[in-house]
Parts: sequence; C-alpha cells; structure tokens
Amino acid sequence: MEIETTDFLIIGSGVAGLRAAIELAPHGNILVVTKDMPKESSTEYAQGGIAVALSDEDEVGIHFEDTLKAGDGLCREDAVKILVEEGPQRILELISWGAEFDKNGTKLDFTMEAAHSRKRILHAHGDATGKELERVLLNKARSFPSVKKYPFAFTVDLIVKDGECYGAYVLKDRQINAILAKATILCTGGAGQIFLRTTNPLVATGDGLAIAFRAGAVLEDMEFVQFHPTSLYSPYAPHFLLSEAMRGEGAVLRNIVKETFMKNYHQNAELAPRDVVSRAIISEMVRADSNHVYLDMTHLEKDFVRKRFPRIHSTCLQYNLDITKDLIPVSPAAHYMMGGVKTDINGLTSIRGLYAAGEVACTGVHGANRLASNSLLEGLVYGARAGKAALEFKTQNSKFKASEYVLQYSSAYNTIPEHDEIRMTLRKLMWERVGIIRCAESLEAAKEKFSEWSFILDKSFYTRRELELKNMITVSMIITEAAYMRKSSVGAHYRTDFREKGENWQRHIACKREDDTIRCGLR
Repeated sequence: MEIETTDFLIIGSGVAGLRAAIELAPHGNILVVTKDMPKESSTEYAQGGIAVALSDEDEVGIHFEDTLKAGDGLCREDAVKILVEEGPQRILELISWGAEFDKNGTKLDFTMEAAHSRKRILHAHGDATGKELERVLLNKARSFPSVKKYPFAFTVDLIVKDGECYGAYVLKDRQINAILAKATILCTGGAGQIFLRTTNPLVATGDGLAIAFRAGAVLEDMEFVQFHPTSLYSPYAPHFLLSEAMRGEGAVLRNIVKETFMKNYHQNAELAPRDVVSRAIISEMVRADSNHVYLDMTHLEKDFVRKRFPRIHSTCLQYNLDITKDLIPVSPAAHYMMGGVKTDINGLTSIRGLYAAGEVACTGVHGANRLASNSLLEGLVYGARAGKAALEFKTQNSKFKASEYVLQYSSAYNTIPEHDEIRMTLRKLMWERVGIIRCAESLEAAKEKFSEWSFILDKSFYTRRELELKNMITVSMIITEAAYMRKSSVGAHYRTDFREKGENWQRHIACKREDDTIRCGLR
C-alpha cells in the first residue's frame, strides 16, 4: 500500500469542495480527490440558479422566512440565518473572481421560483448557472499551486482511529492507497442514482454518506429526499432536468388530456412547493394510467424562451422536441438529499477531524423540504465555513505524524457476479417502494429485499462499480429505516398511512452504525 500525506484532504469537487479548497489554499497543501473528472458533479448540471437576497426589493429576513416555510418546521434556524446572511458576501466574491451572472441592463437579473416570495434567483447564461459556478471555482482553485487534483480515484473508506479521522483509503488503478491528512472534508454530493428516475449525474451514488456511516458518523434527516417535479420523459432521452425556473417564467402543467390541474392541488398552482407539485403529478398520472404529464410553454414568446433557456431548448431539440411550440412530456425524478452527515454550523461531523459540506452534509438548512436554488448557496457558504474550521483544527493538531498510525485494509478480492442486475433491481425498488409516496407495506417490502443483499456490505471490492453498489445499498437501507421510523407526513416525506404530522414530528431522526446494524432514534 502506498501512503501519501497532505495537510487537507477534500473528497469531491463540486461547489462545496472547491470553495473549501480555495479557503484552505493559502494555508497548506490540499488534495482534492474525485472518482471522475474534477468538473463531473451535480454542480455542473444545476440549471435553475442560485438564491440570494441582493435585489432592491428583497431582504435577508424575507429569504430567511421563505426558507423556514419551505422546510416545513424542521429547519435549524441558526443554520438558515448563516446561509442567508453570509450568502450575499459569497456571491459578490464569486463576481469578483469572474462569475458572469445574467443582467437586465446594468443590474443583476433576478427571477422567481416556487415558494420564494421575491425575485431572488440569479442565473448565468440562461440555464447554465451551475456550469458557470464550476468554471469560476475551478479556475480560482487552479490559481493556487498548493491545490492538487487527484481524479479517477474512488474513496473506499475513511481512516478512523479512536474517534478521529486521519484521511481515507483510495482506489486508483485497481490499487488501494492511503491518503493521510490533518483534516478531511467530505463534499461528495447526493445519492440520486439509488432511484430509477433521477436528475443526478452517474457519479451521485451516495459514496460520502456510506463511508461516513461505516466510519461511525451520525446521519440525520435521511428520510427527506426531494423529487424534482419536472424531468424530461422519453424512452430515447436521459432524465434531463427541466428547471423550476420554467414554471417561474410562466410554464403550466397539463395532464395527459391537456387539462391544467395544479389549481386543484394548491393555491399557488405551478409555484407550489416541489413536494406538492410532484405528488400532484403522480396523482394525475395514476388517475389517467399515464407515464407522464406535460409542461407547456407554447403560450410564451418564442424568442424569450430560447434566450432564457438555451441549454434546455437545444437539448430537447436533440430529441425532436421544440419547447417553444411542443408540449414537453415530464414526470418527477429524485433530485436532492435534504438529510446527510450531521454537522454543526462549521461543518464538523460527530468524528473529530472529519468535516462535511454541501449535499452530503445535513446542517439543518433545508429541513424537510429544500427551498428552490438554496443548494448552490449552501455549498458556497458552508464549503467556506468547513474550510475555516478544518484550518483551525489543523492548527490545533500541529503534532500530527503519519507514521504513528497503523494502516490496515483487507486485501481479499471479492466480486459481485450479478452487480448490474442488482443495481437495476435496487433502483427500481427504491423508486416504487421508497419514492414520492410511501407506506408501511411498501417500506417493509424494501427492507425484506435488502436482506438478500446483506452479504455485499461486509466485503471489500476493487472496482468502482462494485464499490458504488455497496454504497448504494447502504444508503438505501438508511433512507428506508428512517422513513419507516417517521410515522407522519412532513415536507418531502409523505406516507399514505400517516397523512398528518402527528406526534414528535418536529424531532429529527438520527441514524448510526452499531454492531453492523442501522440504529435510528429521535433527537
């Protein structure tokens, strides 16, 4: 086993990981490990925009209240306060680094999205905001010689001894290497790929969540998975996200017989919270025995649509759909994890020396249902805070010596002969049994199926596909256990057998590994 040492190990290169790297760059050597190309992350695919209270008609306090309302009573107010108060500074910083947000004349152009009470969504190049953020942050990170990238390297497990993290085991070129660090930051994103339909990229297999769980970290709010209401539905196309901003600009939803229906479900119609819109679409699909509904922009000015949504327009044209004149077939898809590795407001997990930021983390900012376009802002704000906290921890532990730690990792070579079949079965199971609408019967069926795959969880593997499957099963089991324990309907978690919030609904569910089992409890 090769051993490499660094001051700071950052796992993941999305908005949170890059912002943490930039924060730490002047203070030591940083190694940014990614299992694919550095730019391949959910950030790259974020279309809608980034929410921030910077317009003349907006206030930080209003952004705060909108976030709490969307979170359905389960947001941690101190975390939300930090998000909305530090957000403007992080955006102005991005602009100073060269970010080019769209403008209306000389002023920044802010748009509306669901559950926001003000126009506060910044966008870049119409519908390529995430791509612009990734470009700016990558360029800034590359300007520091202290930041080293380690691509196509799969983080297998964390190195933890006596409750403290000292780095990670990494698979590269079919060999396990140890990377020892004075502080480690998880920024691995979400787990959308555990569901049959998802807007997430192929890399989003819940790796950070799984390795943190195996290391003994506490995971919280894992039952809250946000499903985006509108992803492109076509047998010939990927599950391409159709931005919420399309409805913000006036697009309407129609059922299979082309009737509008959202007014029947919520007073805000198309601008209702995402969980409401997703369930409404599912209800219309079930009622008509259809696989999709339609998103309609044909009543909007064609040049405006093409200019406002250039990426969506060009992508749909590849599949013979012109969004300026055709109804767009859509259905919901798994989109974002509100829960994750529990952290404090500085990104510290329950393991010393291990920090987390972005979608993999659970600061409590999103509560039971994320407010649209708060995710990129969270990555910026909490990526920077995690970087600062990791620096302080490294300073306090200046006597760290790699040679003091005994490294052990199983050399046994295992395989999963039918791993592709199991992966597909898992994704279908999660979509049908632990998806948008849940109940005890569906959750119990999922739990029973997981028992057939338990043999995978205690083995070591040396290929990315097999390691991903192990992590996907682990995360799926945790989500299912938390969903089973929450006998109520709150935010994005909806159960047909417990339609009301019920008792203890404002308590959080924390899950931890104990004796190789998942232990969940109320906090």
